[in-house]
Formats: sequence, C-alpha cells, structure tokens
Amino acid sequence: MGTYAVTGSASGMGAAVVQQLRADGHTVITVDIKEADVVADLATAGGRRAAAQEVLDRAAVLDGAVLAAGLGPAPGRDRARLIAEVNFLGAVELLEAWRPALAAADKAKVVVFSSNSTTTMPMVPRRAVRALLERDVPKALKTLRLFGKMAPSFAYGASKIAISQWVRREAVTREWAGAGIRLNAIAPGAILTPLLEQQLATPAEAKRIKAFPVPIGGFGDAGQLARWVVFMLSDAADFLCGSVLFVDGGSDAWFRAEDWPRPVPARRIGSYLAQMKAYRAIP
Repeated sequence: MGTYAVTGSASGMGAAVVQQLRADGHTVITVDIKEADVVADLATAGGRRAAAQEVLDRAAVLDGAVLAAGLGPAPGRDRARLIAEVNFLGAVELLEAWRPALAAADKAKVVVFSSNSTTTMPMVPRRAVRALLERDVPKALKTLRLFGKMAPSFAYGASKIAISQWVRREAVTREWAGAGIRLNAIAPGAILTPLLEQQLATPAEAKRIKAFPVPIGGFGDAGQLARWVVFMLSDAADFLCGSVLFVDGGSDAWFRAEDWPRPVPARRIGSYLAQMKAYRAIP
C-alpha cells in the first residue's frame, strides 16, 4: 500500500479519488481550503508553501499525488486571479516541492487535473498561457482583463492549457522521468459534481451546459472518473508518461476528430530531425 497526497479533496472529483484510494487500503493526505488533513488556501503563495511543507512533514516519501484542486469560472472581480493561482500555481508549486519525496519512492505516479476545455474552448489567449508558464500571473491578468466579464472563463481555459503544457514539458525530463516519476494529466468533461449540480440549477447556465456537445449524452460520474485516476497511479501506468487522458464522453473527439493525431508539418522537419539527433535516453 502507498501514501498519496490529494489536493481538492473536500468535494467533487477530488473527494471521489480520496474515497477510492482509501477503499483500496492506501494512506491519503488530503489538502483543501476546509475539511482536510492539511487546510490551506492555494490561491496564495503562503498557503501553497504551507501546504507543501505540511504534507512533507507528514510523509517523507510519497508514492503519488493527485492535483485536483481547482476553481471554475464564476462572476467576481478577483475570480480570474484566483483561478490562475489555484489551477496553475496550486499544482506546479506543490509538485515542485514534493518532487524529492516522489523521487524517493519506487515508480511514483502523479495525476494532474486538466480539462477538456483545453481543446474545446475557442479564443483562449496564447499570451495568457505563456505568462502563466512564466509564473507571471499579473502579466496573464493584463491580457485576460480585455475580455471583461468573460475574463474568468478565459482564465480557466488558459490555466488548464498551461498546466497541461507544463505536464507534457516536464514529464519527459531528467528531473521527472529520470527520477522514476510518471507525470500525467487527466482531462474530464462535464462530471456530475456538486458544482455542476449548482450550475444546472440556474436555468441560463443549464441551457448552456446542455447545449454543449457530448456524443454519448449525459454527464460523467465522479466515482468512475476516480477509478481512471487510480489506474493512472497504478503499476499498469508505468509506461504512461506526459499523456493527457480525455474522459469527456467524446467531446474532444467531436471538436477535433481530424486535428489530432497530426502529422509533423514539412516546415518542422528540420527541427524534428535535429531533436532526434540530439536525443539521449534518460538512464
């Protein structure tokens, strides 16, 4: 049995992951803004540092981690900043602090929560994504404020694209793959959580949500999604590295059936061959 840290553990998909891990006999250190082993506000730098350290105080070795903490788009003057801080920095900064404890385990696994908004939401500003990857939240917000009342929605899309790109970039490096850590992301679609139920209770929100293409129909189940996460934490995922797994009822396939997989463009052949030549396997 292993020891796992799970953020966003108090409700929704994070809570379902905790329940499944504990049912399987694992030790789970929960992290959330309330009702958790480690209570911390991941929207602040101090809260992130405190959360990271308290988890390490409880476990010097981590067999895995699930970064499920996240905020969705909602009205509010400061909402865009909170989304950027929690959804991106709340995952990256904790994982960087926990990396030595993960490396100390045998084949540790990490699952970061992304979203199918990464491929189904149009017009997400690239400048905001780049700014988040540079850890410059004020710079990202400067771009996002141009969208006015829609800023939180675009902040959400930008934060999920940024965290997915961070996962794919870091997963294959010596610091992660080379240390035996498997770093991957899961991209859920509309999962029936208390947050979604609250949105469905508002007629305007319900109409928008129900109009979104989900080829198999309906909404996902948090318990089923948790089992996908547990699979990604298991020995069966030893060869899974830098992947973003879509569990969204077919929405991603609906929107980009012919966009992915995509052949390497002719204009990139030179850089592709250069990368191949420079490649050295991580020992």
